[in-house]
Amino acid sequence: VQLQASGGGLVQTGDSLRLSCAASGGSFSRYTMGWFRQAPGKEREIVGSMSRSGGRTYVPDSVKGRFTVSRDNAKNTGYLQMNSLKPEDTAVYYCAVSQPLIDNVRVRSTDYSYWGQGTLVTVSS
Repeated sequence: VQLQASGGGLVQTGDSLRLSCAASGGSFSRYTMGWFRQAPGKEREIVGSMSRSGGRTYVPDSVKGRFTVSRDNAKNTGYLQMNSLKPEDTAVYYCAVSQPLIDNVRVRSTDYSYWGQGTLVTVSS
């Protein structure tokens, strides 16, 4: 499966962005979806995950209440809605998918087999 992330850009503090992750070459509904980010000099961290059915989601405390993960399996697309953006949200954002044995979220980057190319989000103060 190939993943194409899009929707990044330069925004101001407090703005919103919605990132998209378009999947091709496989049945998106088979995969757990994850969103990660990596800021310069920092390790990659998870910012959201959704089970293949969409029935379970995970968002870490660091972005809870501001970031929302969703998906539309009919469109083979996943989304990351980011609200109230802060300068510390500046990073390259990646979508990834994992083919788990059960319908659940995944929180470790090593659980994901396929990755998109990343989209840069820059939040100015």
